Amino acid sequence: MFYYLFHYLDTHVDFPGTGLFQYVSFRSMIALILSLTISTIIGRRIINKLQVLQIGESVRDLGLEGQTGKKGTPTMGGIIIIISILLPCLLVAHLSNIYMIMMLITTVWLGSLGFLDDYIKVFKKDKEGLQGKAKIVGQIGLGVIVAAIMYFSPDMVIRENVEIMKGNDIQRIEHANENIKSTQTTIPFMKSNNLDYNDFVPFLAGKAKENAGWIIFALVTIFIVTAVSNGSNLTDGLDGLAAGSSAIIGATLGILAYVSSHVRFASYLNIMYIPGSEELVVFISAFIGATIGFLWYNAYPAQVFMGDTGSLTIGGIIAVFAIAIHKELLIPVLCGIFLVESISVILQVSWFKYTKKKTGSGKRIFKMTPLHHHFQKQGWMPDVLFSRPINAVPESKIVVRFWLIGIVLCVIALATLKLR
Repeated sequence: MFYYLFHYLDTHVDFPGTGLFQYVSFRSMIALILSLTISTIIGRRIINKLQVLQIGESVRDLGLEGQTGKKGTPTMGGIIIIISILLPCLLVAHLSNIYMIMMLITTVWLGSLGFLDDYIKVFKKDKEGLQGKAKIVGQIGLGVIVAAIMYFSPDMVIRENVEIMKGNDIQRIEHANENIKSTQTTIPFMKSNNLDYNDFVPFLAGKAKENAGWIIFALVTIFIVTAVSNGSNLTDGLDGLAAGSSAIIGATLGILAYVSSHVRFASYLNIMYIPGSEELVVFISAFIGATIGFLWYNAYPAQVFMGDTGSLTIGGIIAVFAIAIHKELLIPVLCGIFLVESISVILQVSWFKYTKKKTGSGKRIFKMTPLHHHFQKQGWMPDVLFSRPINAVPESKIVVRFWLIGIVLCVIALATLKLR
């Protein structure tokens, strides 16, 4: 709203200072400050309301260090994150921008899905929450919506980076003069770093090849949205772990969005130029502020948990954002923490089923999964492949170490822009 108000004051009244709102960098700073302020202000009120409604976490005793103290802590705190993202965007963003519209749809869609899951757990007293199939259908639905927006919207375009060669050396990078609809994405660590999903169907030609490329892109989008949102959900098991990791990833995505939306930076880094995507920087600034502000109450010892309302939402936002800037192939590096947490669960379940089938007694790879719980578990377990460390690691130390690993992974992701 303020964007349009200040735009009017600048163009029709020539009011001093109102022109600042035309700069993405200025509005991004305002969005970050607003989201950080809103989350800390409303956080206390929402926590109090959750306590009045007796919306507390039920905890099973699994023998984890510091676990029993979490019983009764309010959950569904993801509401704080969602409100703190939406309000600044509604106030300072260019709301007719298709990238902003898509991110707002993502936030509301997965926020509603996570809220429904938490509602069933808390108010219906069903520990399983929303059925797994229903949750997957909701995530697939969002993937379809995102793919459809990117296919049908005339504003979702790129300008391909073209390498001007002199002999075997790249003399300079230029961008095509015309915007095009494209299923291209950026391949990390590769010199000629554009991959078109059309290339997976070389036996087709013309319109058929183009349509097949979009179908593959839609399937990739659905997979990424589902995988990252579930990975975030699995990571949300320690105080501040998911929120802090997401803030780090968000900062990295913000840098990637900014350079992708600036033609000179895109040329220097030899990546595709994405017109109109600069508004994503405003959104991700609000996201960073909201997750950091949530940490005010979620840092150890947590006064509130985000629940599926928050964890599904932040994971989905990260996935859709990376897809929007055509950097989805960086997700395994960017979201390495989410990936390792998910893989640990898959390996644990698969190994247990395999050994039970072979020997009649299921064995484990880790003491407990997701992986962060492995470090919380005390003692040596003879039927576990990796039982170290024997002594439980304090929760706060696990979280900070995971954050540090996340920072290293995000630095590597940024370095891929030059390491080719």
